[in-house]
Amino acid sequence: MITRRSFLRGAGGAVLSLPWLESLAESPAAQAPHRFAVFYVPIGVVRRSFFPLETDNEVPVFRGADFKGVDGADIKPGLHPFPLTPTIKPLEGMREHVTLITGIDRTFQSGTDVHAQCGSCFLTSAAPYSIQHSAYPLDRTLDHVIADEIGGTTPFRTMEFSCNPHKDNKESIYFDNISWYATGQVAPSIRDPRKAYRRMFGTQEIERVRNISDLVLDEARSLSRELGYADREKFGEYLEAIRSIEVKTDRLEKMKGELDKVDLAEPSAAHLPRGEHIQLMADLMIVALQAGLTRVATFMIGPERWDTPYMFDGLFDEPMSHHKMSHNQRQYITHLEQVDHFHMQQFALVLEKMKAIKESNGSTLLDNTLITYGSGLGDGSTHQFHNLPIIVGGGAGFGIKGGRHIHCSDGTPLANLWLKQAQLMGLKGNRFADSTQAMHQLVG
Repeated sequence: MITRRSFLRGAGGAVLSLPWLESLAESPAAQAPHRFAVFYVPIGVVRRSFFPLETDNEVPVFRGADFKGVDGADIKPGLHPFPLTPTIKPLEGMREHVTLITGIDRTFQSGTDVHAQCGSCFLTSAAPYSIQHSAYPLDRTLDHVIADEIGGTTPFRTMEFSCNPHKDNKESIYFDNISWYATGQVAPSIRDPRKAYRRMFGTQEIERVRNISDLVLDEARSLSRELGYADREKFGEYLEAIRSIEVKTDRLEKMKGELDKVDLAEPSAAHLPRGEHIQLMADLMIVALQAGLTRVATFMIGPERWDTPYMFDGLFDEPMSHHKMSHNQRQYITHLEQVDHFHMQQFALVLEKMKAIKESNGSTLLDNTLITYGSGLGDGSTHQFHNLPIIVGGGAGFGIKGGRHIHCSDGTPLANLWLKQAQLMGLKGNRFADSTQAMHQLVG
């Protein structure tokens, strides 16, 4: 009889967590663990291409910190069919697994940059001026509150990923981090795929031995002989996924090394094509959630503001600054719509990958994960903090039924959504930040 081994150990103490394998199960499949993830998009969105019934709205001009901003369409609060607007179109194949939420707000606290505050305070949602001795309404963020409940048994309570490709570090930590332990105590995001990989799988031997799967290969072969046919295939796919990440990160490191040898200025484009960089980081996050390295993750597809331009896969002929374009929507409206569409394509790919991963009880990783797409700005030109773009993916294992559009009543705080998600993750409280009540429409 095979005893369950949830990980492989190799030379140097390398540890490789395993996916669920039927051959190693000691008892009937238990309920799969719940996970929580956030997919953050910077600079807001072009409203008329994202939100339903706003197609004919006038393109706004730059307004700085505009507390009025652009009102959403006149939609009756309640449940509606999931709309496939131009920006949301990439989710068509996943529409039964996603819920659009509109009419949801945050309140800006005067005194700091709108981009710094919209990102850093996205998951805290504290009421303005409620945090003493802080210029930001920034408290312990939702991911860490949830990790306090469910993160104690995993190697990492939380993991923070960022797809910021820049080396110039021209902005403060408030522009590139949405995860915070407490006021002023950042949980720094990992921007380098190799560093993320080494954090997940690293040992003291990792510099000398290139592939972590080689470190555990002997035990893997031994274990493989004990598995049934289906599990051998699944186990092989899992190791191949690890190897694929290694190959991609090796490629990135090699390119960086070659560039370091050349006496020229750092190029403005990312060293990997933009979409490939994002999906490599996404693969790391997905493996971390799948393998039980963590149950809580945040993922920034890019930093707030940061005017340094970079390339977007096949969209433009030269590097572009997302932030600078957002300040001139009327000139760059088509470019901005392309960027929003590109970001949604990346989110769709993440959902598809999670849906393809089977759990012990026949459900999928996506079923057992609450993953929320969102931005702290409702529009990159007006810089408004209300009418935010929010999409909740997955969650079937929590009782969430996708394929819907929830339009909230005027003034509904974003914290109402966070409170409901915290409750679904097992927290007992009835208040989070500036919430007024839990968003019960999310379930059912």
